[in-house]
Amino acid sequence: MMTSSDPENGRLFAALPRRDDDAMSRLHARLITQAQHEGILDVAYRTMDTPAGSLLLAATEQGLVKVAYAVQDHTAVLQQLSDRVSPRILHAPGRLDEASRQIEEYFDGRRRQFDLPLDWRLSKGFRRDVLRHLAQIGYGSTESYAQVALASGSPRAVRAVGTACATNPLPVVVPCHRVVRSDGSAGQYVGGTDAKHILLTLETAA
Repeated sequence: MMTSSDPENGRLFAALPRRDDDAMSRLHARLITQAQHEGILDVAYRTMDTPAGSLLLAATEQGLVKVAYAVQDHTAVLQQLSDRVSPRILHAPGRLDEASRQIEEYFDGRRRQFDLPLDWRLSKGFRRDVLRHLAQIGYGSTESYAQVALASGSPRAVRAVGTACATNPLPVVVPCHRVVRSDGSAGQYVGGTDAKHILLTLETAA
């Protein structure tokens, strides 16, 4: 096996064959363990497939901080997390096992409410107030943007409610898909209109 030297510390390490997936998996697992032990893993992430498309989940020590659809560009989302939260990001699926399990249960029709710690740092002020209210909209129910504005304490801030929903960092878990237009039509959605219809149909069919 070929070896290479590390010029910074003089250590010798084995160059793994490109196709040695098992060895790479073991190396990655060791890296995760070491990063957690040394307290340098600030953001863990994983992806999962759902009926609404691939979702990226990211969590800090405080809780789930980001859920993103593929249409949002997962690579770009990770860069945004690096810029806004911490550059110490690692693909560490284990930290997100509970979140992925609950989301899977939701899409299977076996869960109507999430019970996860959330890290709200990506939403502030009125936007955070709006998002906190969304959890009060019952499974299978909807509210108009105007109703959400009123419930959030700013009845004239209908557009601001729309912006809060459009920038929701935790879609699915924080159910902005339950906010619709006053005429009952679905309206826009961070994951795309098809994803919104899938979620609304799932909930009304239960």
